[in-house]
Amino acid sequence: MTEPDRDLLAGEYVLGTLDQDQSDAVESAMATDPALRSAVDAWERRLAPLGIYMTPQAPPAGLWTTIEARLWPSRQAKPWRFIWPAWAICASLVAAGLGVFAVLPRPAGNQMTAVLVADASQPAYMARVDSAGGLQLAAAVSAAGVRPQAPAGRSLQLWGLPPGATTPRSLGVLPREAGAFTVTPSSLRAVPDMLILISQEPEGGSPTGLPTGPVVFYGRLTAVGG
Repeated sequence: MTEPDRDLLAGEYVLGTLDQDQSDAVESAMATDPALRSAVDAWERRLAPLGIYMTPQAPPAGLWTTIEARLWPSRQAKPWRFIWPAWAICASLVAAGLGVFAVLPRPAGNQMTAVLVADASQPAYMARVDSAGGLQLAAAVSAAGVRPQAPAGRSLQLWGLPPGATTPRSLGVLPREAGAFTVTPSSLRAVPDMLILISQEPEGGSPTGLPTGPVVFYGRLTAVGG
């Protein structure tokens, strides 16, 4: 296991986005993998201060129906249940003041989601796959009100790397100013455990069909819901 993969797995374990079997496997592996144990400890230390400022709060009955009615008054709001834990990460980040995400349409049924982070593990995007196979992303907004953005003259390009694949496939170039957007891959179907990568490329995207610049954000699609 490479160091980035180990750190990503440790982060998913601590955030609670792994299913029970995956979580049990990580706990077993930590007994014989000191590097994985250290990575988990580092994530726990990084996130532990959040608990000081948060106490459990039960949402009022009908909260999401009310929110949907305000957001989409022209259609009847339909009740929905929480998808835990991946979507709860958004609420935790907001409560901790680490960042907020632009609004995505609500998840329904079985979903795949991912939190894309940078090397410093600062959340940058929340991603989910919609019912049509499109990958919806919402950009995190820092406490200073800044969204992730490519430097002048550069573009951020989205890639998918399915399990077992050796080279990523392009999913499109991200629009510079959008806070929430959808890309619809034409030739790559999203599957659980697929890595979602964002690289920094020449303006307009990679000229080679493969990443040519650094991978600045990454995350793994995880199936949630039921």
